[in-house]
Amino acid sequence: MNLYDPISKIMTTELITVSPNDPLSDVIAIFEREGIHHLPVIQQGELVGIVSSVDILGYTRSYYMEGEQSDAHLPQEESAEVSDIMTTKLAKMEPTDRIEVALEVFKENKFHSILITEGQKLKGIVTTFDIINVLAKHGSAETSYN
Repeated sequence: MNLYDPISKIMTTELITVSPNDPLSDVIAIFEREGIHHLPVIQQGELVGIVSSVDILGYTRSYYMEGEQSDAHLPQEESAEVSDIMTTKLAKMEPTDRIEVALEVFKENKFHSILITEGQKLKGIVTTFDIINVLAKHGSAETSYN
């Protein structure tokens, strides 16, 4: 992998998205079924947020900390919506930005995904797992132009 390559070389482009009005139970089901941890939130064709498995964990943790202790579905899980917990301050890059920039963003922040956009149009997503996967596959990272 060349760190000067555009992020578009490693981003995931086949995306599953949700809307702000989708129930959290749908998000949980998608995370479990697909084995993913981040879902872009789209409203009327525009990117408006992201919801992660950490957001879900924080939501469920706060429920249990309020004194409720049940292994059943959370009562508010059925009525809670993505908009109740989604993050709206987004880390975004353009497809032409370099992989090394993504590495720096991950290093300096406490999140694990970057949305790849052109304007407000979602083009892909890159996660720390994507970068680890590419490094494992190629065995090293280069910083020279080929």
